[in-house]
Formats: sequence, C-alpha cells, structure tokens
Amino acid sequence: MPFKNYALFTAPGVVVQDGQLGYKNLFDAILDAVYSALERAGGSSLKIVVSESGWPSAGGTQTTVDNARTYNNNLIQHVKGGTPKRPTGPIETYVFAMFDENNKSPEQEKHWELFLPNKQTKYQINFN
Repeated sequence: MPFKNYALFTAPGVVVQDGQLGYKNLFDAILDAVYSALERAGGSSLKIVVSESGWPSAGGTQTTVDNARTYNNNLIQHVKGGTPKRPTGPIETYVFAMFDENNKSPEQEKHWELFLPNKQTKYQINFN
C-alpha cells in the first residue's frame, strides 16, 4: 500500500515528484502546496503553523491504534525538520488531540486523541 505509507511517513522513497521536489509523505506535499499558493499571492514570507494533525484510532477504514501510533510518532519526529520546498525547520505543529470524545459524531470523530476519556494512554508516544 504505497499511499498508506505515504500518509504514515513510512514510504521508503519518493512517492510524488513535483519538478525538482520529491515527496516521501503527504504532510509535506500538502504543506508545500499551501506555501506555493501563498507565494503566488505575495505571502512568501509567511510561516505556516499546523494547528491540527493526527490519525484516528478507530471508526473507519485504516483507523487502527497501530496506524495512529505510527502516524503521530512519525509526525512528531518529522516536524523537527522542514519540507522539500522549505527544508529548514522545525514546523510548528499541534497533535489533534488530547482526549477521546465519546459524544462526538460520526464514530470516527470520537477516536483522534492520544488518551482515552479515563486519562489512560492509548499507545506509547515519543515527544523527544
């Protein structure tokens, strides 16, 4: 599943080539697309802050605890650097979110968080 690997930061090599820029993950491709749009609009000096990024652990296709752990741990390590277009980092990024919310709907929306409602961790995560 090359696109799952592309989304989880686990692709072994470039998946998408855009001119001279090669993308091994979807996060960088999306971020650089926004940077390109900002540049065209005269905002090349702006810095993007990623206010929410994460992976659900249940409620849909490919929504597993293992995929959530893989994505969030890889995200934390990845944002210490930059993107192919802007290789100097870090990228200010916030993991979505702290606690599962049992009252949200649809089902997938309940399972994005790092902790269960009872404050127990869902999986090990490394912030270092």
